[in-house]
Amino acid sequence: MNQLPKLSDQDRHQVQQFGQQLHRIREELSKKIIGQEAVIEELLIALLAQGHCLLVGVPGLAKTLLISTMADLISLNFKRIQFTPDLMPNDITGATVIGQGSEPGSRELRFLKGPIFCHLLLADEINRTPPKTQAALMEAMEERQVTAGGKTHKLEPPFFVLATQNPIEQEGTYPLPVTQLDRFLLEVHVDYPDFDEEFQVVELTTSGYESQIQAQMDRDAMLQAIQLVKRIPISSSLIDYTTRIIRSTRPSEAEESSSQSLIQEWINWGAGPRAIQSILQGSQARALLQGREEVSVEDIHRVVFPALRHRMQLNYHAEAEEIQPDHIIEKILLGMPDQLYQAPSSEESDTQKSRWGFLKAIFGN
Repeated sequence: MNQLPKLSDQDRHQVQQFGQQLHRIREELSKKIIGQEAVIEELLIALLAQGHCLLVGVPGLAKTLLISTMADLISLNFKRIQFTPDLMPNDITGATVIGQGSEPGSRELRFLKGPIFCHLLLADEINRTPPKTQAALMEAMEERQVTAGGKTHKLEPPFFVLATQNPIEQEGTYPLPVTQLDRFLLEVHVDYPDFDEEFQVVELTTSGYESQIQAQMDRDAMLQAIQLVKRIPISSSLIDYTTRIIRSTRPSEAEESSSQSLIQEWINWGAGPRAIQSILQGSQARALLQGREEVSVEDIHRVVFPALRHRMQLNYHAEAEEIQPDHIIEKILLGMPDQLYQAPSSEESDTQKSRWGFLKAIFGN
């Protein structure tokens, strides 16, 4: 059994402190966003793990309101870009112009920063802009910097790209490059609310009442939380378990299991090592989100779906049978042998029950 490294007393105090702050953020969000609890949790996980997030859902589900409200609650500089086919790289990164110099009558080159210079960027309908503009955005996502006029301009941390994509209307769109998709930590699916939630949304938005929210964090606290996430312990058995899950998505490397033939039938190619990093980082963030001092197997199972669904390429057999990535991830998890996972704590039986109880709660018996 692995011995997990222990957090310092200061870190343990911060875990409790940030756990309470993040709980209040979720409470404040509920004043404006009805339901969507899973979406809110996954969005907070992406922010705490300092990763970008792709939100997929039909228009009218309050994606923009959710993101702008989140920015207000954490006191982050928020900007929005509506992506269109005629959008050019300079429209988002900024441009170098000739302006008045320091001496009378002189001229000098000056860089005017674009809307990408912010903490939280909403890239609305990201798949509507051509590849050239996508490439400019990709540099900012990966390197946290912008290159213009031969000079590099650093983006002030933290920097997050929260992109939306309409899954229905595909005419006039540009599919996102695989390399860019891989830069998104999570792909979050925003679904329709249930009947009671939709009734509350209509009642709230037609009453004339406007709820007031209060900021619960500032930029410095967010940066401290991001650094604390990296120190949340993960056992080597959980790392081994996550690695085996990812390797099971690759047709050429799928281990002998009941799902092996289905993986080979449905997937052209599976997820790479960045998927393992994304799941583990997201699991650390979820542990902090709940005020816990170590990663549990339930954290892995919560994060694995949004972290994997955009990192596998399904073939025409899967598309013809209307197989979704989540179905494949479900098969992989339920096909993993019990002995591959050993709990890092003395309450091993409880952790195992949590593992299978969580899966059965989602997929049934």
